[in-house]
Amino acid sequence: MINVGLSVRRASLEDHQQIAGLLFHEANVHRHLDWRSPLDWLGSANYWVLEESGRILAATACPQDPPHVSWIRVFGYLPHLSGAEAWNALWEFASADMERSCGSQVAAIVVKQWFQTLLLSSGFTPKQSIVLLELRGEYFLRSFPIPNGLRIRPMLEEDMQAVAELDLEAFGPFWHNTSSALNRARSQAVYASVAEDACSVIGYQLSTGNPFGAHLARLGVRKKAQSRGIGAALVSDLVHNLDPIHLSRISVNTQSDNAASLSLYKKLGFVRTGEEFPVLVYPMDQ
Repeated sequence: MINVGLSVRRASLEDHQQIAGLLFHEANVHRHLDWRSPLDWLGSANYWVLEESGRILAATACPQDPPHVSWIRVFGYLPHLSGAEAWNALWEFASADMERSCGSQVAAIVVKQWFQTLLLSSGFTPKQSIVLLELRGEYFLRSFPIPNGLRIRPMLEEDMQAVAELDLEAFGPFWHNTSSALNRARSQAVYASVAEDACSVIGYQLSTGNPFGAHLARLGVRKKAQSRGIGAALVSDLVHNLDPIHLSRISVNTQSDNAASLSLYKKLGFVRTGEEFPVLVYPMDQ
């Protein structure tokens, strides 16, 4: 139950300044690995705040994107509250709200242990883990040729619908990035490319830059075209198009149970760093 004086409501655009201030307390904030900032989701459904006398003390957001999956994009609270007090108040309201309005599952990629503890106490269950791999400049990377009949070129705006369809086919509905998310990803990428045959786009990659190098954020190939070396050729092309700063270290994430993906990255020279991030889910239609 919510303590006397505390109340939960849907967030509004007018809450922007207070939520921005709340997010400065990084020790008490969970952020999703996202192409959008938590504030960009204001105005969408499934965004709530915990307040007292008009002062926002905590906030969480889990909008549906892709359809039927509500990723927890942010949870944060002011330090004078306990994490359990803030989360339980928000989740009690949010879960009831979502039960009435949608049948999606709620999911989170956990970066901080304290947030995993809160989710497990609320009935979330482990689904899998995300593992981090990296390729450093001192490692040798063989060049992988482009398969016959294909070409690799920079991704264009007019490719985005085809890329979104490919993404859904390659990753499935749970991990799918919608066309809106992919458009944002392309705008933030240091290099984005597609592989195409005479008929259509059959593979793509999106990579971002960071102070330590580059991150292969997305790599997908149509099912009918897999096992032909297209993924390896896309990564090889990426390496040859990065500037020296971003070549110092290339990282990538994949699911711990994705044997095909892990095998590909091992072939390319990537090694696991030992870092893992649990994925927890809560089925709203339970």
